[in-house]
Amino acid sequence: MAAPKPRGDLRAEITAARIAALDLPQGGFTAAARKEALARLQAMGLPTRRDEYWKYTDPTALTAPEAAPAAVLADDEPPVFGALDALKIVFVDGLFDAAASDDLSLAGIEISRLAEAGDIHWAKGLYGTLEAKGQVPVARPLAALNSAAASDGVLIRVTGRAPRPVELIYRHESEASDVILHHFVKIDPQAELTLLESGPGAARFNAVMEVDLGAGARFHHIRVQGRDHHRRAVTHLFARIAAGALFKSFTLTMNGALTRNEAVLDIAGDNAVAHVAGAVVGDAKTAPFHQDDTVFVTHDAVGCESRQVFKKVLKNGATGVFQGKILVRPGAQKTDGYQISQSLLLDGDSQFLAKPELEIYADDVKCSHGSTSGAIDETALFYLRSRGVPLAEAQSLLVLSFLADAIAEIEEAAIADAITQRLEGWLARRR
Repeated sequence: MAAPKPRGDLRAEITAARIAALDLPQGGFTAAARKEALARLQAMGLPTRRDEYWKYTDPTALTAPEAAPAAVLADDEPPVFGALDALKIVFVDGLFDAAASDDLSLAGIEISRLAEAGDIHWAKGLYGTLEAKGQVPVARPLAALNSAAASDGVLIRVTGRAPRPVELIYRHESEASDVILHHFVKIDPQAELTLLESGPGAARFNAVMEVDLGAGARFHHIRVQGRDHHRRAVTHLFARIAAGALFKSFTLTMNGALTRNEAVLDIAGDNAVAHVAGAVVGDAKTAPFHQDDTVFVTHDAVGCESRQVFKKVLKNGATGVFQGKILVRPGAQKTDGYQISQSLLLDGDSQFLAKPELEIYADDVKCSHGSTSGAIDETALFYLRSRGVPLAEAQSLLVLSFLADAIAEIEEAAIADAITQRLEGWLARRR
């Protein structure tokens, strides 16, 4: 029997096989950044289950040379943000669909495609910079792979207050799709943007979004991942937040065999605010469900606030993971950092794995974290049942109440209502 391969050899072999299967873009203003990203990837290697930040989630499906096929489901639901007046940008299996997209011109905002951007472009020298910085102190090799190999994406610069939201819509029409998209968003001082994302993306989906907020800028990000039971996805959100700026991101995850959402936030200016939140509903009755939120927030300025609010509802053997860290650097006095992760387990087969962390090098701070897991409150359920509410409806009401704190992170009422309606539909189908 052959001896097991050393860990380093296995990592190098996995990485070499994945790189060999890539169709790396050539030329353009991103050429140097892509070359550097590829070097980072080769130096660190792709993740394995032995890595500290991957011990709860098996990355094999994300690192294999070829993506496993995923059946395309009939889309019998209306678009989640269909009632909103948003500028729509559509990608079908990673390819920009001009016919389905709106005109990209909008007052106070400049939008271009990564695949078509010329050598003279405002994003030159910016592409991949936040991803590169986000590799320390924790390596994120799948993000480096993305910067090296992304086929397309959008480059958005906001110079004023965008008059309506921008929505990125991902459609999955090929069972063998393997998509890598990279977006860069630059928000000038005092400018504001609401950015929506929706759709399953692909059989295997790797997305990076870099967001650079100027002083006093405001960014609202709302993302819905759903419909495709067999989707395997990893997303990375890198943000640099300047003085007095506001960053808020919310993700709703429904379905999906494997979903890992990473957020790496660098609070770099005084009196900045950064909130990241998520609501998860997972049912593994007919297909596997494993969802992982991994968040790293660095406080590197005075008087800043961060919030991490994650709620997960799991049933029929579904698995939820939360790994969240707040790092307060020396000199980041008056920091207010808060982190909460909670799960509602609707049966004895589901599990929630949590790893909350605080690392503090300043003495005038207010930081806290908490993580809990439990079943539906039987007293509250009895109260609703005693007033004539049917059992299934009473359970749904309690689930929505449990998720409410995460949804409350969305400032726009119409968007929050759209998220709640989508959750109500998901719960109604599973009564």
